[in-house]
Amino acid sequence: MTRMTGPHILAGDIGGTRARFALLDATGRRVTHQEVLESQGFATFEAALTRFLEGARKAGKVGKKAHDIVAASFGIAGPVVDQRVKTTNLPWTVDAETIRGELGVAKVTLLNDLVAVGLGALAAAPSKLKVLHLGRPRKTGGNVAVISAGTGLGEAAFVWDGQVHVPCPTEGAHVDFGPRTPLEAQLWTTLQREYGHVSYERVCAGSTIHVLYTFFVRECHVAESKANAAQVARAEDHNVAVVELAVSGKSEAAMRAIELWSSVYGAETGNLALKCLASSGVYVCGGTSARLVDVLAHGLPARKLRTPGHSPFLDAFLDKGRMRPVLEQIPIAVCTEPLAGLLGAAAHAAQQAALRTSTGERTSPAPRRPSRSRPSAPSSRRGR
Repeated sequence: MTRMTGPHILAGDIGGTRARFALLDATGRRVTHQEVLESQGFATFEAALTRFLEGARKAGKVGKKAHDIVAASFGIAGPVVDQRVKTTNLPWTVDAETIRGELGVAKVTLLNDLVAVGLGALAAAPSKLKVLHLGRPRKTGGNVAVISAGTGLGEAAFVWDGQVHVPCPTEGAHVDFGPRTPLEAQLWTTLQREYGHVSYERVCAGSTIHVLYTFFVRECHVAESKANAAQVARAEDHNVAVVELAVSGKSEAAMRAIELWSSVYGAETGNLALKCLASSGVYVCGGTSARLVDVLAHGLPARKLRTPGHSPFLDAFLDKGRMRPVLEQIPIAVCTEPLAGLLGAAAHAAQQAALRTSTGERTSPAPRRPSRSRPSAPSSRRGR
């Protein structure tokens, strides 16, 4: 990262656990300052953003003048309506006009986080795309679907209009979970007792893997050793511990949890592909997908001796009855670029900066509003 003069753009990828920010030159090609903050350590989005900008200014990466930043785009997990969003997995309400007025950023755009991730995936280098089926998604000619398992589960469609892909945000991960088997019906009953409404995010987000593990141990009475149970209980991240036990083959309960998770994830990916007729392909994104890319492609190593080439994810993706031939023609790739959301937001901000330049729009700072609430210092709560 280097110090630069002249106008900058600001990009952010805001998840339920981590908030990633970056300052770049106006073209979006060079990074001035970049930082990852724990989302849950801040009472408001503005507090997190202020902390980032203070760090950038102390490091001499950006000046104190508001018009040094000419455009800002933030991918945020939640339904963005009229440039305002109540975050799904954080107690934040984020308003683009408030950010513009309080922080003096000239052009602020809130994006659904999966739109930002999808923009990043569409631009990802081939080396960052691991093929699961048929090859990498095609850049032109048809619609594209994007699904991402992280703290939550996100979905988006990119509709081909004949020239470009037009992003269409969704909150599709919150639709009703549809059990396909007696086991999944039992899982639905268990989750319904706790949550009431059971969505796909309750079953196949990256943060739900340990929930499935607990289901197999407590509800299905799958035998588990005291050592394995203790390893999961004391782990900083219970989900990671379950994945490690499953991949190593040391825990039958963990393996069943990962296989069920993969199957439901594959089924919902197929649902999304059909709903938006993603003939150009599907990008499977998110940190959990990247960590489990080999499992999604080939199944668990410990199962391969019994069922070579068996992938619960792909089996469920294709298992759509009369529509199976359609899905068999859809390319699927896992995007392993960890900064896909941030890169997508940066690309959008750079486009906005270019539009301002081409239209001759002034880059003077926005009038500052009286602050609605003072930014809060971060607490000790940890996030993703």
